[in-house]
Amino acid sequence: MYENMMKVEFLSRSENESFARVAVAAFASQLDPTVEELADIKTAVSEAVTNSIIHGYENSKEAIVKIEAYIKDRELTIVVEDQGVGIDNVELAMQPLYTSRPDLERSGMGFTVMETFMDTLKVESEKNKGTRLIMKKAFKSLS
Repeated sequence: MYENMMKVEFLSRSENESFARVAVAAFASQLDPTVEELADIKTAVSEAVTNSIIHGYENSKEAIVKIEAYIKDRELTIVVEDQGVGIDNVELAMQPLYTSRPDLERSGMGFTVMETFMDTLKVESEKNKGTRLIMKKAFKSLS
């Protein structure tokens, strides 16, 4: 089991991306992260939420994005989930510079950014059922 956890849900509106990053950062702050670690977490959450809104829900403003965060043994687990269109080919989508929406001039670096700033990234997706991202980051002992 975990030592602490939080859950939050919000409408898939781009203005809620900043709320999501602050909520997770506030939760993570109990692990006494460095400023850099906190910035990494915020960046990864921003990318995950933006992907849900733009790609998962194709900018529908009335769908729900869910975030859960757990702490266990000084490791933070963040789960970002949508019930959107899903990803056809997760392996392809995780390639740097790949984008399913070239019409939006997206960089295709979202998963790469998440992998860079977190220790692990797992992507679970099913066509027309949504996507679930599981990101983990470990923190040093407070000794």
